[in-house]
Amino acid sequence: MKGSMSTDFGIITIEPEVIAKYAGSVAVECFGIVGMAAVSMKDGLVRLLKKESLTKGIQVSISEDNGITLNFHVIVSYGVSISAVTDNLISNVKYKVEEFTGMSVDKINIYIEGVRVID
Repeated sequence: MKGSMSTDFGIITIEPEVIAKYAGSVAVECFGIVGMAAVSMKDGLVRLLKKESLTKGIQVSISEDNGITLNFHVIVSYGVSISAVTDNLISNVKYKVEEFTGMSVDKINIYIEGVRVID
């Protein structure tokens, strides 16, 4: 479902793909996040996504009342506190996506798909 808002000048409609791309760019800027992950259902392998395909690691759903739910599949850096990284990710993404879209973020689910050592 698309998010839509009514203004004095008309209706604004936001595609979930746009929200996913913005949320992905915010997420990879967070400390401790190596990148988004894609999980192959066929063989269960996890791979790191390139910058161009960040949206494949994020699912966006928009409720009837324009509430956004985000599901992130991420790979974190080795040696960092996963709790601290996810708290930082949630607060940054929630603030910036709400500011960007004008819609409320109801829920953010984070799935840690792997750990990588960064050189």
